[in-house]
Amino acid sequence: LLILSLVSLQGYNSKQLSFEKGEHKGKEVLAINPRGQLPAFKHGNITLNESYGACLYLEEQFKNQGNKLTPENKAEVALMYQRMFEGLSLFDKIKQSLFYDRFVPENERHDSAKKRNAEGLKDEIKIWEGYMQTTGPYLAGKSFSLADVIVFPVVAFLFRFGLNEEHFPKLAAYHNTVKDRPSVKNTWPSNWKDSPGMDTLKNL
Repeated sequence: LLILSLVSLQGYNSKQLSFEKGEHKGKEVLAINPRGQLPAFKHGNITLNESYGACLYLEEQFKNQGNKLTPENKAEVALMYQRMFEGLSLFDKIKQSLFYDRFVPENERHDSAKKRNAEGLKDEIKIWEGYMQTTGPYLAGKSFSLADVIVFPVVAFLFRFGLNEEHFPKLAAYHNTVKDRPSVKNTWPSNWKDSPGMDTLKNL
């Protein structure tokens, strides 16, 4: 929803589905995305089922309206794409650590694997903390860009799960800056507004 707000699209239809209830495996989603994964996005007769593809498509189609999301500076453009795709590594480490019990059958789980996954996530977050020490205030430099549109929700997820701001102060400063942007406030998940965060990552 953030990208839709940033390119000033209005009147679109959106539905918030529950993974816990298995709604992403419903007929309506499967008709758009046979993998039963979210997001599932349609624009006219065009279907896009990957966040990156949808964001790139929408930015290109509506680049003359709303917020400019691609920097003018070539170095910042290169950094934007670099950070965008590095975001996949961060999300992958989150899945391996936070959702280990969901994806791994009980009889195949090992404490050593959980510890290794947690350490891998911590090491990955340290990389992003380092990025924010040398670049800022946004991921690709001075301008809010597609890198932020794509990666910020992943960063917000970390702090939703209790990532300690004192351990990662630069990343926390980035999170606090971006979450106060009007477009982000307007598209903040409703279930996050109505419930407290968790403390899963407080000791990371």
